[in-house]
Amino acid sequence: MSAASAEHGRDRPPARHEVPAIDEAALLAARHADRLLDAARAAGHTRWAAFLAPFPERLRDEEPSLLRKTAHAARAAYGPRDSIRDALPDELTLPFVAALDRLLKVVARYREHAD
Repeated sequence: MSAASAEHGRDRPPARHEVPAIDEAALLAARHADRLLDAARAAGHTRWAAFLAPFPERLRDEEPSLLRKTAHAARAAYGPRDSIRDALPDELTLPFVAALDRLLKVVARYREHAD
């Protein structure tokens, strides 16, 4: 049983609201994903819109244990040869990637302390 589970006297992982730093970071990333998705749709970038479509909801609703995988999947939009930055403006793409990186840091910090 991990320290976090033992601390709460249970064997299940904590809910999102029980890890406020992760919840806040994920919700911020979700808001940026919404803006990016809206911009992709408005600009007619159907491929990027389809790629981004699942991320706002996933970032809002997933359990902390799944957010690392989700953030990495969303971060794939920033590839070396094919990047969302080539299609959409920096004022939208840079805050999203920064929010994803912050989320990954917060999740890593939490996991490090939970073990």
